[in-house]
Amino acid sequence: MLRFPNIDPVAIRIGPVEVRWYGLMYIFGFVGGYFLVRWLAEKRKIHLPKDVLQEFISYLMIGVIFGGRLGYVLFYNLPFYLDNPLEALAIWHGGMSFHGGLLGALLMGWWFTKRRGLAFYPVADVCVVAVPIGLGLGRIGNFINGELYGRPTNVPWAMMFPQGGPVARHPSQLYDAFLEGVVLFFVLLWLSGRVQTDGVLFWTFVGGYGVARFFVEFFREPDPQLGFVLGPFSMGQILSLAMVLASTLFLLLRRIKL
Repeated sequence: MLRFPNIDPVAIRIGPVEVRWYGLMYIFGFVGGYFLVRWLAEKRKIHLPKDVLQEFISYLMIGVIFGGRLGYVLFYNLPFYLDNPLEALAIWHGGMSFHGGLLGALLMGWWFTKRRGLAFYPVADVCVVAVPIGLGLGRIGNFINGELYGRPTNVPWAMMFPQGGPVARHPSQLYDAFLEGVVLFFVLLWLSGRVQTDGVLFWTFVGGYGVARFFVEFFREPDPQLGFVLGPFSMGQILSLAMVLASTLFLLLRRIKL
């Protein structure tokens, strides 16, 4: 069994102000993603000026935050928020859903591109290549916080998390960081230089994330307020399976030739 590193979740303290590693991970992800998207847009000959890209990313951030919170409220803890509606606004208390954040970003991205007279898929294709950077860093932030830990196990790399009781568990956050972050990033980066069909990168990201999340959920402790929602499957797996099916349908309809 490995020892949990117990890294202070607060990276910087200045008087009463605290800057947490989890928040910094999102900032690093957006900054790194910005430069990667600029590079890919030039490489794929997509006209995306700096000011337009900066505005676009700001809208995506809004979509991620509001969509992620709304998704958590609807998918993961609706009875609680129906009884405590004001808590739905208390984002600082935690509770975000990736699937809701994706839908929020998708809607904001679609609205922005239509308003700017841009084609949606070419822009979405270059943007999703950068998303795994933020996903991987975000999962590392989850690990530092000791949250979203795995199920009990006796594998040699198991850890005891402060919030997980006196039980050795899978470090499932690191599994997520590797599959959703590292593996998915390099798959999309490789495809970006070989596939030009609009929408392929976007839907490959959707399906790739769905597969990675569906797999890792078998090692992750289900949300305590939900548990398993359909046989042995968690809510995260049900939502991820929907992503895989939607992605597969699109890619089959387009009959992609690599």
